[in-house]
Amino acid sequence: MRSFWLLLSLAFGFLGLIMSAPAAHAVEEPQWRLVYEDGPFAIRDYAPTVVAETRVSGERGAAINQGFRRLARFIFGGNEPNREIAMTAPVAQRPEGERIAMTAPVAQAASGESWVVTFYMPPGSRLEDMPRPLDDSVVLRQEAGRRVAVLRFSGLATQNNLARHAEELRRRIEARGDIAGGDVSYAFYNPPWTLPWARRNEVMIALRR
Repeated sequence: MRSFWLLLSLAFGFLGLIMSAPAAHAVEEPQWRLVYEDGPFAIRDYAPTVVAETRVSGERGAAINQGFRRLARFIFGGNEPNREIAMTAPVAQRPEGERIAMTAPVAQAASGESWVVTFYMPPGSRLEDMPRPLDDSVVLRQEAGRRVAVLRFSGLATQNNLARHAEELRRRIEARGDIAGGDVSYAFYNPPWTLPWARRNEVMIALRR
C-alpha cells in the first residue's frame, strides 16, 4: 500500500511539472539586463514598460485574486476596441503606498489594506497605442526603467514565506551596500495548479542608482 501511494504521488508530481513547464515558458516577461547574480539573489536593470494596474482592498491573497480577474478581463477583450492582449509574466502585487525604512517589504497584510495588482504589457507596447479599459478600476501607465533587487524562491506564497524572503532580500541589499529606493512588490510566475516546489516567486525592491 505504501508503494501505491508513493507511485501515485510521483505520478501527480510529474503531471504537475508537465503542466507547469509550458505555462511558465510560453509567456513573455518584461525586458531586463542582468547586473549581478548570486544564487537566487540578483540585480536587474528593467527596460521601460507599459503596465496595467488595479487597486484592491482587503487581505493580500483575496486582493490578488480579485485584481487578477479584473486585469484578465481587460487583456482578454474587456477594452475598446475589444482587442486581446498577450498574457505576460509575472503578476505583481505591492501594498498601496507602503514604505518602511526606505521601502522594505510588508510583513503582514491586514483586512482593509489596499493593494496594487499589476500586469506587464508585452515588450514593445506603447502607452498611446493601448486599448482603453472598459473597467474604470483598471489603469494603464508607463513605467520608467529601473534597477531592481530580486530574490527568487519556490513554495507557496504564504505571508510567512513572503516575509521571510523579504527579510533575506533586505539583508542582501544591505550587505552589497545598495540602497532601497522604491516600492516593494511580490512577483508570481506560475498558474495556480503548479506544484509548490516547481513555482517561481520573487520578492523585488527597486534600488537607488
